[in-house]
Amino acid sequence: MLGPADVRRLADVLGVRPTKQRGQNFVIDPNTVRRIVRTAEVRPDDTVLEVGPGLGSLTLALLQTARHVTAVEIDDTLAAALPATVEARLPQRAGDFRLVHEDALRVTELPGPPPTALVANLPYNVAVPVLLHLLATFPGIERTLVMVQSEVADRLAAAPGSKVYGVPSVKAAWYCDVKRAGAIGRNVFWPAPNVDSGLVSLVRRPHPPRTDVRREEVFAVVDAAFAQRRKTLRAALAGWAGSGAAAEEVLRAAGVSPQARGESLTVTEFTAIAEAGARLRGTPPPSGPHGSDGTDGARQTARAQEPGTARTSAATRTPAAAHETDRERPA
Repeated sequence: MLGPADVRRLADVLGVRPTKQRGQNFVIDPNTVRRIVRTAEVRPDDTVLEVGPGLGSLTLALLQTARHVTAVEIDDTLAAALPATVEARLPQRAGDFRLVHEDALRVTELPGPPPTALVANLPYNVAVPVLLHLLATFPGIERTLVMVQSEVADRLAAAPGSKVYGVPSVKAAWYCDVKRAGAIGRNVFWPAPNVDSGLVSLVRRPHPPRTDVRREEVFAVVDAAFAQRRKTLRAALAGWAGSGAAAEEVLRAAGVSPQARGESLTVTEFTAIAEAGARLRGTPPPSGPHGSDGTDGARQTARAQEPGTARTSAATRTPAAAHETDRERPA
C-alpha cells in the first residue's frame, strides 16, 4: 500500500506536482483503498479494469485480491512509472498486471482476459461518459464500483421523480442496477479537493431492456427529453419527432402522457417511446436481439449534461465530455 509519505515521495521522484488546475488529487489513505476493494466485492477470480490509476494506490490494493488487473492511464509520466511501482511493491503479482497507455474514452480492446469488474477512481470531469463507454464496450463487466464527485454519484443512482434524476441516471440504468455505496471524505486525498466524493455500485443486468430498437435510439430520446427538462415531453421531443404534434402521437402510442416530463420516466418508458417512434416512422428493427450492445453510440453518452470546469491527466477532455456535470477529480 502507498501511505501519505510514499505518495509524496513517489510524486517527487517523478516530478509530479498535483495541482487543482490539472485536477490531480492522489489517494493517500490505505484504509480508503482497502474499503473500495472490499465494497466492490472483488473476488480472487476477477479480472479488474481500473481507469486513471495515478501513482498506483488502488492498483496495489486490487492486485492483492484480484486474479488480474488492467489499468488504463493517459498521462505519460504516470503510465511509464506504474509498472515499476507494481514490480517494486508486489513483485510476485507483477505478471498479473497490464498497463494500457491510452485515453479511456478511446479504449475498445484490452490485453489479457476480458474484465469482469470495473473498479476505479474515475476522472471527475469525464466520469459519466467514461463509465458508460466502458459498460457498452466490455459487456463482461458484471460489477462496477466507481468513485466520483458526490453530486454525480447522486445523479447516477437517482430514481425517477428525483430532482437530480437525468441523463446519467437513465443511461446507467439501461446497463445496471445502480445505488450509492458510501461517501469519501476530502482528507484522504493529496491535495484535498474542493468537492466531496461518493462511491457508486453498479451491477450488470442480465439483459438490457427488451426492445426492437437500438440502444442509440433510446439514448437519443433520453438526450432530447432532458435537454429541456422543464418542458413537457410533447415540447421537449418536438425536435426529435419532427413536430409537437408528431411527438404527441408517439407519446400516446407509447402509453406516456404528453404532459409528463422526462424526470418522471423509467428507462423502460423511454424505450417504449423509441419503439413507438420507430413504428410510426416505419423504421425496420435491428438484427440483434434486445437492442444494440455495440459501441457505435458510446461517445454520445455525455450529451445533455451541465458544463464542468476541471481537467485531468487520466482522460482527455473530448467535445462530448465538455457537457459533463463533473468538476474535480481526486486521482
